[in-house]
Amino acid sequence: MSTAPNRRAVAVILLIPLMVTLALWAFAWPAARIAPRDLPVGVAGPASAAQQLQQRFDQRDGAFDVHRFDDEADARAAIEDRTVYGAVVVTPQGPHLLTASAASPVVSQLLREAVTASVPEDTPVRVTDVVAAPPGDPRGSALGASVLPLALAGMAAGAVVTLLGLRGARAAATLIGAAALVGLAATAVAHSWLGALTGDWWTVAGVLALTVLAIGSAVAGLAALFGPRGIGLGALLMVLLGNPFSGVTSAPELLPEPVGAIGQWLPPGAGGSLLRSVAFFDGSAAGAAVLTLSLWTLFGLAAVLFARRAPTPAEQVEPAREPALTG
Repeated sequence: MSTAPNRRAVAVILLIPLMVTLALWAFAWPAARIAPRDLPVGVAGPASAAQQLQQRFDQRDGAFDVHRFDDEADARAAIEDRTVYGAVVVTPQGPHLLTASAASPVVSQLLREAVTASVPEDTPVRVTDVVAAPPGDPRGSALGASVLPLALAGMAAGAVVTLLGLRGARAAATLIGAAALVGLAATAVAHSWLGALTGDWWTVAGVLALTVLAIGSAVAGLAALFGPRGIGLGALLMVLLGNPFSGVTSAPELLPEPVGAIGQWLPPGAGGSLLRSVAFFDGSAAGAAVLTLSLWTLFGLAAVLFARRAPTPAEQVEPAREPALTG
């Protein structure tokens, strides 16, 4: 009896627990280790009082990256430019906390707790949300939930292009067209219907389309270079790692190192950060995310256009035999 079926059965038995373990590590471990790590925050006010407040932040070694500002106006500008997530302004009436729930509701709550714990119990802490999350998504849940569907849409586009045997310019045009339609449809749902995104409608649609195109192009490009197994590699990078490492549901600076940084080098994380910038901050701090998405897109499309890949099983058609000559 052939041992090949037995070997395949053993491989499946071992592979499934391995994949489940890897998925639990990728999704559960970062979520269980959320804590500030060099989180950019600001301090403003008189020099002596601001210095004391900064020292309190510095006591939590490695948790905060403190920026000093001259006054409240400078601190607000830094929040709107996405230089810091929030700032504490020292005033005669007590500390005035400036937050930006649009940047991360989790960070806003964390700063409230940190500042409240650092002052005497009877000291009031005034809080102002400088860039508030939209009323349609006050907790940022819809934005956080949008990363996985975008990753799956890009995965589907790249996989279908590969499995259908599309190549060259036709494959590139299919990826671009599918990404554009996904961007329009997703914006219609998240922006027009749910009100979870604000900002210019067409700019948001462009960001969503670029995110899907970067993911789809990368998957198709990997398949063009490595054959159908490239689809599995794309799924590992874009879904299994890219989604939980994106930091969209919290913030990259709250994830364990170097997970937060890795997530921003992958399209799901870069797309989430870019979406926040254009939807709530008029495009501030968008440059790095645009560059990341563009590089993944260029890599994928170049591989699709120029790489020679092995044919897929659907393309491996046995050539017809010539009829035998008879005497």
